[in-house]
Amino acid sequence: MSLQAAVVPARKSAALRVLVVCRESAVVALLWAAGETSGWELESASSGWSAIERLQTGVTPHLLLLDLAQGDEDGLHFLRWLRRLRPELPIFALCRSDDPFTAEEALRLGAQHCLTKPLREKELQKLIHRHVRNQVAARTVADLEAMSTDVEEMGAGRIFVAASPVMRNLRAQLKLLAETDTPVLVLGEKGSGKETAARLLHQLSVRSGSTFAKVNCAALPSDLLDHELFGYEDRHEGSSESKRGLLEICDKGTILLDEIGEMPFSLQAKLMQVIQTKRFTRVGSEVSVAVDVRIIASSVNGLDSAITDNKLREDLYYHLIKYTVRVPSLRERREELPLLLHQFMQVLAKQYALTPRPLSPAVLEACQSHNWPGNLRELEDFVKRLLMASSRQSHGNPEHTDNAATPHSSSASGRMSVLTSPSADGTEPRSESLKSLVQTVKLEAERNAIAVALEKTGWNRTAAARLLKVSYRTLLYKIEQYQMRAPDSAATPGSSGVRLTSNGNHGGRGLSGRPQ
Repeated sequence: MSLQAAVVPARKSAALRVLVVCRESAVVALLWAAGETSGWELESASSGWSAIERLQTGVTPHLLLLDLAQGDEDGLHFLRWLRRLRPELPIFALCRSDDPFTAEEALRLGAQHCLTKPLREKELQKLIHRHVRNQVAARTVADLEAMSTDVEEMGAGRIFVAASPVMRNLRAQLKLLAETDTPVLVLGEKGSGKETAARLLHQLSVRSGSTFAKVNCAALPSDLLDHELFGYEDRHEGSSESKRGLLEICDKGTILLDEIGEMPFSLQAKLMQVIQTKRFTRVGSEVSVAVDVRIIASSVNGLDSAITDNKLREDLYYHLIKYTVRVPSLRERREELPLLLHQFMQVLAKQYALTPRPLSPAVLEACQSHNWPGNLRELEDFVKRLLMASSRQSHGNPEHTDNAATPHSSSASGRMSVLTSPSADGTEPRSESLKSLVQTVKLEAERNAIAVALEKTGWNRTAAARLLKVSYRTLLYKIEQYQMRAPDSAATPGSSGVRLTSNGNHGGRGLSGRPQ
């Protein structure tokens, strides 16, 4: 059973089927009224044997309500027999308030709840709603556990999920390509997981024990990108300084060139030399350097437009498109949403030292109907919002934690918003666009990361900048932006240079990593 199917009973469009076994017309009338209000599909049977016939010939209900009159041995016998015939069917017993023996016996024989008559409609609706919610959550957890084998750990909190046919097909393609050394082009929408696919390709290959690095060709000016990729040698006043580029650092490993179509034309010739001869020359040097590195390129829009606009060399283009894989958008693999939500919740909760919050059927349903233009990146930011909202409410008003945030889609705008539950003072819930919520989450996460780094380093800004892998100037700007002050005002900042890291964990990430 798919995870998407597991949340169907929680949807209003999929009615809850309830079978009522009762002879009292007043009780049946009340249940019918409650069913019409709640949108249940009710059927009634006058006796247990009539109910058995319906169970054997008709559609199995989601819930059975069994009225047990005082001293009703037939009803208890039917309950005992039904637990053997349909052990998975939830049964609620209806008993008189002055008949504790029948209630105790019904629970002993397997009834999940015992309701006392006279029934109260709101109490009945609340109990059945909670039961349905728990059933959905239990089935979802069971399905998540069954699908756990479809999740591959990529390190640094990254996962590759192949629980859908399109993602299993992608993994099979990557496994085949891992047996070769040819350049590969990875296409996909923003945030769909192109970097994760490239990392999996590296992990499946014989190069997995060596370095994987990523550089964004659109984010760096030509000179800096040249230095980062190919390194440099600088000789002045009798001394020399040299720096290895990422291509050397990734020798025997893999390098991902993100947005390859934005690479300056002058550098494309040097990259072609690496592909064809496995050699290049550093800036400022005349010595040829030999490297054995696999090239993976990625792009959002494909490379046809780059060729048309004369932004990409034809020889490089034809080398890259020989082997192309496309990462599906999140819209094409909606059955993976509950599993992705669960995995993001576990990873982010650990990252921020928070308690993972359960995902309600309402959240799952809204996520299934949302368009996800930002793909995994948008999904991750949404889970951050849920986690932060849950954390704030657990410190303020714990009773609202269960409904801290409920996403929903607007068919008119395609935007997702989060409805925050009422605050402790009883004010109305607040609706915000996902864009503003994502920005809030980013700022909260960034400020928390800076605070943790400063605390770990005793407010040594130089060490904190190094820990966060940002420049000293950037850290000072962020400290001022968030108006953060050291406990000891005498703390003095140090200094730090600007340098892009090139180990397997950098990937052009800022203060927090995201899917590419």
